[in-house]
Amino acid sequence: MSTYSGPARLILADGTRVPGTASLKMSQNGGRPGWGGTFRPDETTAGARAAADDVQIELPYDQLGHVAVTGTRRLLATQILMSLAGRGPAPF
Repeated sequence: MSTYSGPARLILADGTRVPGTASLKMSQNGGRPGWGGTFRPDETTAGARAAADDVQIELPYDQLGHVAVTGTRRLLATQILMSLAGRGPAPF
């Protein structure tokens, strides 16, 4: 599968699980294949806002992938959208 869109959980460095929705895809821009996408937490927390490097994304059926948060932007007054860059094999 080259894309995934649906429920996911971000696992922060301290072990906190943040539920939300992920939109992930494989990218092959002529160079090394990789993957990344976005994550929208169901609830914006200080931990989610501060997430950076030592983060994992968990998809249904315990599929895990390592990601780095490369950016965060505000969608609405209470929602954020996080940009993710995958590390290692894609979990989808």
